[in-house]
Amino acid sequence: MTADLRGKVALVAGGTRGAGRGIAVELGAAGAVVYVTGRTTKDRQSEYARPETIEETAEMVTAAGGRGIAVRVDHLKAAEVEALVAKIRHEEGRLDILVNDIWGGEHLTEWNKPVWEHSLEKGLRMLRLAIDTHLITAHFALPLMIERPGGLLVELTDGTSEYNATHYRLNPYYDLVKTGVTRAAWAHARDLAPHGATAVSLTPGWMRSEMMLDAYQVREENWRDATKVQPHFVISETPRFTGRAVAALAADSDRARFNGQSLSSGGLAKIYGFDDVDGSRPDCWRYMDEVMEAGKEADVAGYR
Repeated sequence: MTADLRGKVALVAGGTRGAGRGIAVELGAAGAVVYVTGRTTKDRQSEYARPETIEETAEMVTAAGGRGIAVRVDHLKAAEVEALVAKIRHEEGRLDILVNDIWGGEHLTEWNKPVWEHSLEKGLRMLRLAIDTHLITAHFALPLMIERPGGLLVELTDGTSEYNATHYRLNPYYDLVKTGVTRAAWAHARDLAPHGATAVSLTPGWMRSEMMLDAYQVREENWRDATKVQPHFVISETPRFTGRAVAALAADSDRARFNGQSLSSGGLAKIYGFDDVDGSRPDCWRYMDEVMEAGKEADVAGYR
């Protein structure tokens, strides 16, 4: 299906790079007005010290066919989020789609460490960046969204509820963040349903984000070279795949059937029939369980 979101207004909170950027671009491709927020602008960087900016994302949204609007916001600062929502209300008078993709924890995570070995300062900062930000944003943005029936809240996480229920996500802080966001979507669903709105949690698969490509020292054009280092990277997907999942969901008049559910890019691709930009349709989380976690050699036959 081809998503048509003309006349719709979206806020992608945390749209500087990665899944947020992919989602913003695909919402733009469907014709939406997309507000893109983050802390890195052409004039000011966050602690990430990365080159991607919210202005670049907004320009990509516009180039794709929508209208991108970049607004620098620190989503831990309630006053800034409140001002953002007031700006959207003043300029557009509505909010149809809220995507909570604020994260910021890559530099804080210490893999495979119990709570007594992991930095307490970094761990608590991770919780603030990845959970407090989502709640602060929901607090101010959802009242505008529910003024019209049909609104959609998408909470971005890592891992489906089924996968995370049986897999320890590498340290207590990261585990709590990724399961907590899913539970938040479930809780928001109960509050939004009486207003005719829908809330879901959504996970990408193994995503070829800018940071992941840099980690493997490849670019999108030659990403398969990374499989020489990590063969299972063959199941990876672009951020645009998750973007197409959000766009398809937002364009579905019957999306309320998913209210409160944990969804994945690969799972929604099967339902809505969209592909990644290279024509593939990766089913990452089934692959992770049945191939990677099972100790089998990399083989995407039947998963891509």
